Amino acid sequence: MNYKETCEYLYNQMPMFERQGASGYKEGLSNTLALDDHLNHPHLSYKTIHVGGTNGKGSVSHTIAAVLQECGYRVGLYTSPHLVDFRERIRINGKPISQHYVVEFVEQHRSFFEPLHPSFFEVTTAMAFKYFKDRNIDIAVVEVGLGGRLDCTNIIDPLVSVITNISFDHTQFLGDTLAKIAAEKAGIIKVGTPVVIGESNAETRPVFEAKAREMHAPIVFAEDEPEVISAEPLTKGGMRYQLKHLGQFDGDLGGIYQKQNLNTVFYALRELLKQGYLSSDIGGKTWERSRQELTTAIGNVAKLTGLMGRWQTVNQTPKVVCDTGHNVGGWQYLSRQLESVLCQQMHIVFGMVDDKDIDKVLDLLPKHAKFYFTKAQTKRALNETVVQRKAKEHGIEGMAYSTVNEAYKAAYQSASDNDFIFVGGSSYVVGDFLKDCI
Repeated sequence: MNYKETCEYLYNQMPMFERQGASGYKEGLSNTLALDDHLNHPHLSYKTIHVGGTNGKGSVSHTIAAVLQECGYRVGLYTSPHLVDFRERIRINGKPISQHYVVEFVEQHRSFFEPLHPSFFEVTTAMAFKYFKDRNIDIAVVEVGLGGRLDCTNIIDPLVSVITNISFDHTQFLGDTLAKIAAEKAGIIKVGTPVVIGESNAETRPVFEAKAREMHAPIVFAEDEPEVISAEPLTKGGMRYQLKHLGQFDGDLGGIYQKQNLNTVFYALRELLKQGYLSSDIGGKTWERSRQELTTAIGNVAKLTGLMGRWQTVNQTPKVVCDTGHNVGGWQYLSRQLESVLCQQMHIVFGMVDDKDIDKVLDLLPKHAKFYFTKAQTKRALNETVVQRKAKEHGIEGMAYSTVNEAYKAAYQSASDNDFIFVGGSSYVVGDFLKDCI
C-alpha cells in the first residue's frame, strides 16, 4: 500500500470514533496493553507530559511542546484530531511523521493487530509511541483522546498531568454531570505525579482534590493565582498578554480563550522547572532568565508545532477566521469574541456533528450575522438542512450548502472588504475549509 491507501485502510478498516461516533469508540485498555507489549513498551524510552480536559488540550499541548523545543529538547507531540493530513497527529519538533513510516508501521504490524480488532485511535497511539522511540526523542507531550481513565494514552507515567477544564462533551461516554466527566478526566492523575488543573468549578474541584489525595499527587489550580493577568486580541491575529512576573508577551495563537490556556501552560512549566527539566537548557530556575525562550516559543507556537484552527486568520481583506471550537464550553468564548468583532457585515459558515448540544450552541451564536449552514465530509456531520431548521427555531435564518467549500464560496462572494467571515462549529468543518478552500 502507498500512503494514501494506508490512511484509507486505517480510516475504514478500524472503528474510528471521529468518523463513526459511538460505534467507533472502544472502551478499556486491553488492546492498548497488548500493542504496547508487542512493541516492547516504547513509551518507557522517553519522558512524557499528559494533557487532558474538555477544551484547550490542543493549544496547551502545542504550546508546551513549543517551549520545550526552544529549550533545546527533541520533542514528540501526539494530538488529535487532524484537520487536513493524518500526519499532523504525530510530530517531532513540529515536523510530521513521514509517510514512509506510516506505511511501514502498518505493513510490519498489521498481522499482529488485525486479530485484536483495535480502534483507529489505539493503532495510532501505538504508532506514535513507537515512532518517538525510533527517533530518539527526549520528551513527548501526549494529548488525551477522549476522557482519561480508559483512554489508550493512559499507560504513560508522565512528569506532570495537566487537565485544562471540564464542560459538557461526549456525555454518552463520560457521564451526564460535570462531576462524572471530571472523574473520568481525573483518571490520568498518577501516584505521586504533580497535576495541574487549569479551570475548575464547585462541581469539579472536589473531584480533582479527592483523586489527588487518593493518588498522593501534588495538585495545583492554575486559576487560583493566575500568571496571565490580561489578554487582548491583536489586529493582525494572535494575542497580547500581560503576565504577573514577565510583563508583556505577544502570542501567535488567537482566541480570547488562550488566556486560560496560557495560564495553564505556565503552571505546567513550573512543575517541569521544579523537576529540573528546563533549568539545564535555559540557564536557571527563574522565569526572568528564561524569558527569551518563552517569548520566542509563545510568539511562534503555530510555526514551531504546526498547530492550526485556533482563531486562525487566513485572509485579511475581507478578514477570514476559522476556529475548531465545537461545544458549549468553547462557544462561550467564541460568542464573546465574535460579538467584539468590528465589521460592516459578519458572515458565519457553520456546521456541527451529531453528538453535540446544538441547541445550546445556537443560543450563543450572534443573531446579527449572515449564516451559511453546511456539513463536513464525515458521517457524524449533521445534515445542513437539519442545522438550518434547528437554527430557525432559535431565530437564526440562513442558506444551506452541502459542502463547506460551497458555503465558504457563497460567503466570500457576498462579503465586502470591510466584512468579517467566520468558519467553524466543528473541527471537521475547519478541516474541510483548510483542505478545500485555502
